[in-house]
Formats: sequence, C-alpha cells, structure tokens
Amino acid sequence: MLWNLLSAFSNWALPLLVLLIVTAAAVKRVNVYSAFVKGAKEGLETVFRIAPYLLAMLVAIRVFQSSGAMDLLTQIIAPVGNLVSAPRQVLPLAIVRPLSGSGSLGMLAGILQEHGPDSQAGLIASTVQGSTETTFYILTVYFGAVSISRARHAPLVGLLADVAGFIAAVLAVNWLWPQ
Repeated sequence: MLWNLLSAFSNWALPLLVLLIVTAAAVKRVNVYSAFVKGAKEGLETVFRIAPYLLAMLVAIRVFQSSGAMDLLTQIIAPVGNLVSAPRQVLPLAIVRPLSGSGSLGMLAGILQEHGPDSQAGLIASTVQGSTETTFYILTVYFGAVSISRARHAPLVGLLADVAGFIAAVLAVNWLWPQ
C-alpha cells in the first residue's frame, strides 16, 4: 500500500511541481514563457563563458592519462593505500575522481565489470564515488561562471576533503564488509 502511494507520488511529483510554478506565476501575473526563455538565454551565456575552462580541464585529464602519469602516480600512492587497506584497483579512481565525474564513473564501471559489484574493490569504488567530489570540475565550473581567477585555498581544501572521503570510504567498507 505504502509502496503504491510512494510510486504514484514519484510519478506525479515533477508534473505537479511544474503546474504549481505555472499557477504561482499566473497568480503573480508573470509571463512564464518569457521568463523561461530569459532563463534559457542566461544559461547558454553561462555555458559559453565556462566552456573554455571545461575544455582545458578535459584536455589536461586526457594528457595526464595518456602520458602514463596515472600509472606512475598510482605506484607512488600505493603504499599510502596499503595503510588503509585500499585495493590497488581503486587507487586510479581516487586520482581521477577530483578531476572528472564522467572519467571516474567510467573507471567505476570498469572496476564493477572486472571485479563485480559485491567484491571488496567494487564496494569500495562505489562508496568512494559517493563519498568524494569532482573538486577541479566544480572549481572550474563555479569559479569560471563567476569569473574568479584566484582560487586561493579552495583546491587544497577540496583535495583534503577528497582524501578524507576516500579514506573514510575504504575504512567504512572494510569495517562493515570485512574481507
């Protein structure tokens, strides 16, 4: 019974929200179509403003992976990963996650396909994906959108949060699902 109620609500939530917005706009005598077009125009302007930053970031990620730097960095951080019992297969995900959401999602898919979703590596990789953030992507998009050119401490703090999220994910999975 409750499941059917929740299912019906989830099917109708978005249409009801749109209807509520249109109704509120009509009550306030706002031209909904004009406001929508204006918002879409501002959104496109933002896309064009941040596109160069995104392109530069994507090129840098690809160069990083193609140059072999990913493999070298994985070897360098492997001893640190061993301290928290992180599987070696998950370390490249920890490196790419702050750089690219789609890149890290592709790595997660590869780990899940190769080792299985219920494997220790699969569980840790899934938890890392949910416990960390695409720090440089966010810095690129948000700082680029508001034209901030000097990030100051934001990259360091973001990366420290990613490291903490990675370590917490590994420890939590190892504690809840020991090998």
